[in-house]
Amino acid sequence: MAEEPEQKNEDPNKLDRELFFFLIKIMRTIFVGMFWMLINVFLGLYLGFAVPEESTKGRMIFFYSWFVLSLAAYLYMMWRYWRKKMDAP
Repeated sequence: MAEEPEQKNEDPNKLDRELFFFLIKIMRTIFVGMFWMLINVFLGLYLGFAVPEESTKGRMIFFYSWFVLSLAAYLYMMWRYWRKKMDAP
């Protein structure tokens, strides 16, 4: 008689949980990105910081430096967020 190898007591819903947490990561990434874009559209177009005809040189420098720095911060934040292993909270 051959003994059967021990089966691990794995949760049958583990894949569902991993998929759920992966989809949450995707939704958070999209939400933060859309919020970042909303802020920049408001500052740049609605308030006129990015429009040369409506803005001064100083306001445009402020806006575009804010845009580049916030984009770098967003990309760095997303890079750190996505490089982590997916663990259940």
